[in-house]
Amino acid sequence: MPRTLSTSTVVTPGSLSQPPTEPTDGDQAGQPLLDGAPSSASLDTLIQHLVPTADYYPEKAYIFTFLLSSRLFIEPRELLARVCHLCIEQQQLDQPVLDKARVRKFGPKLLQLLAEWTETFPRDFQEEATIGHLKDVVGRIAPCDEAYRKRMHQLLQDLHQKLAALGQGPEGLVGADKPISYRSKPQASIHKELLGVCSDPYTLAQQLTHVELERLRPIGPEEFVQAFVNKDPLASTKPAKKKQRAQVIEFFIDVARECFNIGNFNSLMAIISGMNMSPVSRLKKTWAKVKTAKFFILEHQMDPTGNFCNYRTALRGAAHRSLTAHSSREKIVIPFFSLLIKDIYFLNEGCADRLPNGHVNFEKFLELAKQVGEFITWKQVECPFEQDTSITHYLYTAPIFSEDGLYLASYESESPENQTEKDRWKSLRSSILGKT
Repeated sequence: MPRTLSTSTVVTPGSLSQPPTEPTDGDQAGQPLLDGAPSSASLDTLIQHLVPTADYYPEKAYIFTFLLSSRLFIEPRELLARVCHLCIEQQQLDQPVLDKARVRKFGPKLLQLLAEWTETFPRDFQEEATIGHLKDVVGRIAPCDEAYRKRMHQLLQDLHQKLAALGQGPEGLVGADKPISYRSKPQASIHKELLGVCSDPYTLAQQLTHVELERLRPIGPEEFVQAFVNKDPLASTKPAKKKQRAQVIEFFIDVARECFNIGNFNSLMAIISGMNMSPVSRLKKTWAKVKTAKFFILEHQMDPTGNFCNYRTALRGAAHRSLTAHSSREKIVIPFFSLLIKDIYFLNEGCADRLPNGHVNFEKFLELAKQVGEFITWKQVECPFEQDTSITHYLYTAPIFSEDGLYLASYESESPENQTEKDRWKSLRSSILGKT
């Protein structure tokens, strides 16, 4: 079974009335920010238009539009901090004696803004610090009306329920189709199977709608924008220096090592495969600064030689550890999924369903049941690690580079070494960055 890898030994996503503030950064005063609005404004001005006052509240359309798009320029938690700071500063909520008449006009508008924000973008409030900002600003107006505190309590309860519901379906936009089984039957058989399940197209359309809505439900509107955040770092910043790139590679080598320790072979293989992709492996100057001993040992563990002999040995060890586990952490076995599917496929294709005498080849199905049964047992293990929603949300929504994008980033990091690479670099800069 996999033993712990030490540092030294390693194994195996209408017009608005203006708030009563002066225009900033050259913005023109008195212009609306939606219909008939100017095509641009400073971020500070846009944030100011989000902040309610005793006599002003932004239109609902503006709130949604800005909260959705602002994450391209400022992280939601920082935006919330700035909004709360402006509220405190403009309403003088940091004074020992408050203007209760003004606060009672301002308070409901502030709570309405927070309610709309938490209702539409609940994932913006996954971190404890953001909840802290909410409690602080509402706590400052609560002495003027106890109802404010009660409303905040209800808002937080509703937010907690929304986040809990989202946690049950975290895939969001990345919930792509997953292979469930391999089929070798002709289309006619598949067609007959479908008709046997549902012969009414209207009913099937209804059920497909059920499925689609179920998959759409967890998707937050911010996920459509999140994919664009930092998607093109080359357009605005230079690639990281060799030392920084080397640190990132070493970080993921350590991540891979911990995946091995845990028994998460699927993530381990994903990291190793990523390291071996040509756009990464060609970075010779970067790799020269990397301590590669640990990586080579991990790579050896997942070597495909001998039908992944080393990996299969480690997997059996992890499976045995899971059976005799004394803690939930020891129960984890996450196999290299593509190989598992391949094994099951070839088991099915390589062995006849029936013997020459017409008997069912039950031995084949016993082996099939064994492999599938093991996987079912492994996937039902409760994850023993506390979830960090900020990290998992990032993993689900982080931009994914195309192959061309990876090669461009690679060439921008370390110059092409031959004419073929130079020609490809020039072509990629032209097609992706619009540069020559």
